[in-house]
Amino acid sequence: MPSPQPPRRFPELPAGFRFGTSTAAYQIEGAATEDGRGPSVWDTFCAQEGRIADGSTGDVACDHYHRYAEDVALMRRLGAGGYRFSLSWPRIQPTGAGAPNEKGLDFYDRLIDCLLESGVEPMVTLFHWDLPQELEDDGGWLNRATVDRFAEFAAIVGERYADRVEHWIPVNEPNVFSLLGYATGVHAPGRTLMFDSLPVSHHLLLGHGRAAIALRSAGATSIGCANNHAPMWPASDDEADVGATKLFDALWNGMYVEPMLLGRYPRDLMPLMEDVIADGDMATIRQPLDFYGVNYYNPMKIAAAGEESEMPFAFPELVGYPTTDLGWPVVPDALREWLITLRARYRAALPPIMITESGCAYGTGPDEHGVVDDQPRIDYLEAHLDAVATAIRRGVDVRGYYTWSLLDNFEWAEGLTQRFGLVHVDYETQRRTPKRSFDWYAAMIAAQPKHAG
Repeated sequence: MPSPQPPRRFPELPAGFRFGTSTAAYQIEGAATEDGRGPSVWDTFCAQEGRIADGSTGDVACDHYHRYAEDVALMRRLGAGGYRFSLSWPRIQPTGAGAPNEKGLDFYDRLIDCLLESGVEPMVTLFHWDLPQELEDDGGWLNRATVDRFAEFAAIVGERYADRVEHWIPVNEPNVFSLLGYATGVHAPGRTLMFDSLPVSHHLLLGHGRAAIALRSAGATSIGCANNHAPMWPASDDEADVGATKLFDALWNGMYVEPMLLGRYPRDLMPLMEDVIADGDMATIRQPLDFYGVNYYNPMKIAAAGEESEMPFAFPELVGYPTTDLGWPVVPDALREWLITLRARYRAALPPIMITESGCAYGTGPDEHGVVDDQPRIDYLEAHLDAVATAIRRGVDVRGYYTWSLLDNFEWAEGLTQRFGLVHVDYETQRRTPKRSFDWYAAMIAAQPKHAG
């Protein structure tokens, strides 16, 4: 007789902890030219040769626009209490201004109602990088007028959906968008302005504040952010490496958290920002937040760059850790480190935390039996949820974890080559196959204390 298996151990989170999944409109919706949707910077970027690793686009992606009911049914099967998704600005305002496109608004009405009928609470992101192309043609986020357009967009969607949306996030990862989109050109809109891109950061923060005000006016009751954060580890104890690390920490982390929570930029960055700040801007950015969203993937190792470099820092490989298919190091304890650091730095100014993204790319596909055995993703989720649980035990107020992502999807400049989903998507047939990680996450959610969501 076989020996009994020990009971399965899952990370233990507090009762009421919110478990969810995350996606973004351009990465899953498809229907790029249907029902009045206008072009975004990503449509334009994908059409440029050599921009996307495999030459793919988001024209179809996961066809979520037509298959949302099937995807919500998967969330219900998962037992997820929340779903973070973004609104396509060019689907709702094709040019980024003017009267809304009713067919676009209607799509999100259907999606939100379907989620609520399935017991899944919506967390809505207003801007997840798909700027209407017509606004980019007028300067994009370099142009302060884009902030006004964004506030108008927030007012439109707030009025339409505030009575049914649990949580709101105005801007996703302003640091990643400004760095990759406007400084280095790796992402849309593909500009390579380096430090001249800093006005973009300020305008995104100002857009966050203006959108938060508009959403509150429309009746929104919970507004947060989704800032990408990483612990910064100097490559050595050398003074130059330590100094470069402090500067990049200010640019990556402090540049966004300090204005939102304290109403100021880090002292070392103020000389770079003074010319773009107008009277009242910092007060506008510092809106009361009901939660602070942390997107976490990995820590960064920083070194001083050589004199010939365009930027004063270099990013040596962080060795000694397993890596994902994207080459990102898997360091769960760095999430615990960041959560504790964030609390120590900002204390009473820091609202409750949500992990608004955390996930990993592994390309495992279905075997001959149709099973997607993605054990590394299970290991990743278990270890990162354990890290969150440890931070909570040490006094950090973390209320939820939204894993990236529900579905394999269009992964920006990587195209369709990287798979982050709990659900495998066959892009030829659009067949959805829940992976073993999906089953693990469902079992983990079911095993949590009563009233957990």
